[in-house]
Amino acid sequence: MSQPKQMPMVRWYDPLQLIRTGIDVAASTLFGRHSDFRLLEALAASGIRVDEDYANVAADESLWIDYVADVGDGWNSTYAIACALAQPALMLKDDQGNSHETRRGSILVFGGDEVYPVASRTEYRQRLVGPYEAALGTTVAPHPSVYAVPGNHDWYDSLVSFTRLFCSGRWFAGWQTKQTRSYFAVKLPRGWWLIGTDVQLNSDLDQRQVEYFESVAGAMGPDDRVILCDAEPHWIYARAYGQIDSDYNENNLAFLEKTLGGKVAVFLAGDLHHYRRHEDRQGRQKITAGGGGAFLHPTHGPDVSTLANGFQLKKSFPDLKTSRSLAWRNLFFPFLNGSFGAVTGVLYTLTAWSVMVDLTGYGLGQFREALRIAFKAALGSPVAAFWVVAVFLAFWLFTDTHSPRYRFVAGTVHGLAHLLAVFLIGWGATRLAVALGFPFGDTFQLLLSGAFILLAGWVVGSFIAGIYLLVSINVFGRHSEEAFSSLAIEDWKNFLRMKIDTQGNLTVYPVGIRRVPRKWKTRDDGVGPEMVSADSRATGPELIESPVLIRK
Repeated sequence: MSQPKQMPMVRWYDPLQLIRTGIDVAASTLFGRHSDFRLLEALAASGIRVDEDYANVAADESLWIDYVADVGDGWNSTYAIACALAQPALMLKDDQGNSHETRRGSILVFGGDEVYPVASRTEYRQRLVGPYEAALGTTVAPHPSVYAVPGNHDWYDSLVSFTRLFCSGRWFAGWQTKQTRSYFAVKLPRGWWLIGTDVQLNSDLDQRQVEYFESVAGAMGPDDRVILCDAEPHWIYARAYGQIDSDYNENNLAFLEKTLGGKVAVFLAGDLHHYRRHEDRQGRQKITAGGGGAFLHPTHGPDVSTLANGFQLKKSFPDLKTSRSLAWRNLFFPFLNGSFGAVTGVLYTLTAWSVMVDLTGYGLGQFREALRIAFKAALGSPVAAFWVVAVFLAFWLFTDTHSPRYRFVAGTVHGLAHLLAVFLIGWGATRLAVALGFPFGDTFQLLLSGAFILLAGWVVGSFIAGIYLLVSINVFGRHSEEAFSSLAIEDWKNFLRMKIDTQGNLTVYPVGIRRVPRKWKTRDDGVGPEMVSADSRATGPELIESPVLIRK
């Protein structure tokens, strides 16, 4: 048997990757807004289907459910989680030192963003299906089932690959797919329901989906409870950005909760690649658990210790102190994202050449005068002035766009830092070339200066970008996505294991892996996952906190 391809983590700051992803995102956003695949999906599906296969388990048996989100990235992180999910049983210790025996779920739920960077048959195969087949290729009856909530990355090919994989009755590794649409409802034993939504790219529910869930609500009993799986933690975004951006709200959740008669006891979501649990006085839970394989997101910014309706933060993984410490790795941005320097290097070179002023007669002691002359030359050149304005616009567009005020101030400071670096590097490059005997304006002087600016801009520009991201996340709580995608941290993974016991109580076991293996070897005995860890520094699955009990 050939070994599966071990894919690296997606490098989000690779220029070619950014271009390819940007094109796919733009296309999917355009067509997704004007041609909603969910309508065709609903018309093709017959009737309102609710899966009742798990509604009547034996009276003396518990039902186990696994939940994982934001998977399908690098091999190490994705396969480490897949291996933990594949085990028939896991003995886990909590933060108090107590041991808890858990079993593999009869149901596996993917909570959104099943593949990165964009959905396609190849990416699903290499980054998701391959690792899970290697972890659990086959099972024996009764076979476990799998359901999937689509995230925005799954929508980047208009849900074509997602539907083929999860909505066609096929096998997904050792799990049997059951759903016929991109959203689902499963009737569980003892008055519990499992519901998954599809909010597409615009974070909304289409009318067919609304009608579907209204029908599901009509089939519920007065004391039934719901586990609601959504692709995005709207409760986090509403708290962090709701006051400055009206597009961030909990309208969908409020609507669903009203539609379901206020029966939602547990809200689950991914999209943010960490574990964070909030609880209200009634014991309802809002859990973000997006640690299935994608790069780690910070837990320390922005501040979401208190949410609407009295939900309080109870646990984060990693904790806030660790998260803040990890952000300092952005000081090594040029080494972590080497190819990104090509962008800053080229921009620095073009910016310096657009001004073309002779400052070789000025030394460092005449810095202010040299800067004044360069600034005057830039204003006097339409090409230079246009280019400088374009550079500032680029930095304003890049800056955290939730707050216009922050975008203007931070974008301006960031842009000025790069322009000052261009000035100093260009000045130094020109003096160096002239000192080597090439007159100012000579072809060889321009080429030599340009090469020096390109190389220096490659390093310095990346370094400034790293400092900007570090300050943004650790001081202002902004740019959490950009500040940690640059790090591509494959550790601190997580998933949820849930049990509905014989009394009808639901227990949530949050499972974490602090350090995933970097090395793997083929299993010798041929029983279990194809590959096992060969990394002595890797840590095994453990409980992030004590099990969370939600009583019937």
